[in-house]
Amino acid sequence: MADQHYEWTVVQSTKPLADADREAILANPVFGTKFTDHQVIVTWTEELGWHDARVEPYGPIMMDPAAAVLHYGQEIFEGIKAYRHQDGSIWTFRPTANAQRLQRSAHRMALPEVPVEIFVESLRQLIAVDGAWVPQPVNEKTLYIRPFEIAAETFLGVRPAARAEYRVIASPVGPYFTGGLKPVKIWIALDSSRAGKHGTGEAKTGGNYAASLLAQSEGYENGCSQVMFLDAETGTHIEELGGMNLFFVYADGHVATPSLDGNILRGITRDSVITLIRDRGITVEERLISLDEVREGINSGAIIEVFACGTAAVITPVGQLKSRLEVIGAEDQQPGELTTSLRAELTGIQYGTVADRHGWMHKLAD
Repeated sequence: MADQHYEWTVVQSTKPLADADREAILANPVFGTKFTDHQVIVTWTEELGWHDARVEPYGPIMMDPAAAVLHYGQEIFEGIKAYRHQDGSIWTFRPTANAQRLQRSAHRMALPEVPVEIFVESLRQLIAVDGAWVPQPVNEKTLYIRPFEIAAETFLGVRPAARAEYRVIASPVGPYFTGGLKPVKIWIALDSSRAGKHGTGEAKTGGNYAASLLAQSEGYENGCSQVMFLDAETGTHIEELGGMNLFFVYADGHVATPSLDGNILRGITRDSVITLIRDRGITVEERLISLDEVREGINSGAIIEVFACGTAAVITPVGQLKSRLEVIGAEDQQPGELTTSLRAELTGIQYGTVADRHGWMHKLAD
């Protein structure tokens, strides 16, 4: 079956969650803990390519203990949201960009690339059966969608798998940081790196996140909610957080963000924020940014705002930067003007209350 001509099979769950139970979850969703009634599965083999596209009831993955993903880490994923607008319609944000990034990740991890049309259609197919799980547009509630691909061949041997599965699951969520729009504290990882030169840093693969967990735990122990990584070669330049990109706002009016060098994830929110900033006539520099520059800039007042961005958290202000050697920034740091206004503009576009000048929104259901 050619990749461009596939048919979807839909098997409805015979035991969907009762409406009252679902509404109770939607009233107070906790990030990534409850999941919708269905999942998407599409299979790839060397012989047939992508085929057997289907929607099935949500449930465990039946997997052989020798499945390649369990032993060699061939796994990639994406994060994207579904937003309910005031008229009841359901939309998502820049799905083609997510699809293309999943393809880049697949190429790096020697997995088959999911065609863009399958990726976008998989979102529509899931929403067609689980649209009731998309919360009402209050308190930044959304349906977080997790597309992922795994090596599913049963074998032990170091080579690309000959069978893969693309799957999509979804979870209703509220704000990623439950404390509201207040600056988060960031732990500076001095003793570990997220990714090295020519490594997998640009791929959205589980191993990168696993590599961040030790430093993340250290950060939690020191009152920080995220961890910031420096470059693996020199340990002097800022790269990104464990799950978000960073921006620095300077008193002279320009904004800077670490340049993409193959080690940093090509954040779709990052790219969108750069566009929105430039729309305002503000200069955005994508360049190397040293920890020394940030320390000196914050202490001197040359840097007046720091914020992070990503699909889950959207845009969040950053307060103190901490490590085992120092504390940078004030304890009572408040959200900056640009940070706050950009967040309002971006979320407004996503929820349909601000004009979508760039055609970023994609309708999934009426």
